Amino acid sequence: MSDAVSADALPGLTAIKDRFRGFLPVVVDVETAGFESGRHALLEVAAVAVLPDADGLWVPGERFHAHLKPEPGLELDPAALKFNGINPSHPLRLAVSEADGLREIFHGLKRLQKDAGCKRCILVGHNAHFDLGFINAAIARQNLKNQSPFHPFSVFDTVTLAGMAYGQTVLAKACEAAGIPFSQSEAHSALYDASVTAELFCKVLNAWTAGVGSPRQD
Repeated sequence: MSDAVSADALPGLTAIKDRFRGFLPVVVDVETAGFESGRHALLEVAAVAVLPDADGLWVPGERFHAHLKPEPGLELDPAALKFNGINPSHPLRLAVSEADGLREIFHGLKRLQKDAGCKRCILVGHNAHFDLGFINAAIARQNLKNQSPFHPFSVFDTVTLAGMAYGQTVLAKACEAAGIPFSQSEAHSALYDASVTAELFCKVLNAWTAGVGSPRQD
């Protein structure tokens, strides 16, 4: 499932390949049934592309989202489910298989990547290696290596960026420091967390581009 502005509607899109060494930044958040990517189920994935608008400002663009059925053989930690509020068997989740959900998201991201002239997507996340670890584990399980748009190990981490820019590393506090509204009641939904993380990434990126955070030129 996707929405928001399409890639071909953005006149500044070609600048992406030059700005990020051929990478298209995509903010990803996952919700899981535990902390171990090879042991616990992946339950929800959201991805938000970061694109330039007509004025050259970086903004959250097209969004992709899927609820996933727990993969057979993987564990569901009750403490993790209590924390994120997910009932894996709830029929209104409209969950799809891990393979089908990832294929649809990857297909949409590869379309954006191609439109941007980029060679790969790079995962942006809050504690990004956690998200990438679960994505990579699912890619291996489903034999999707050739379909994945993501660099297998490089990331942009908003924990580091927010710590540098605002002195905060917790997502809610970093958003507060950046002037981005954050709802505790909506948090721990992959789509919500990916969306606010995308706003945070764009806020830091735009400030740097404008020279607010640039190194001094003495």
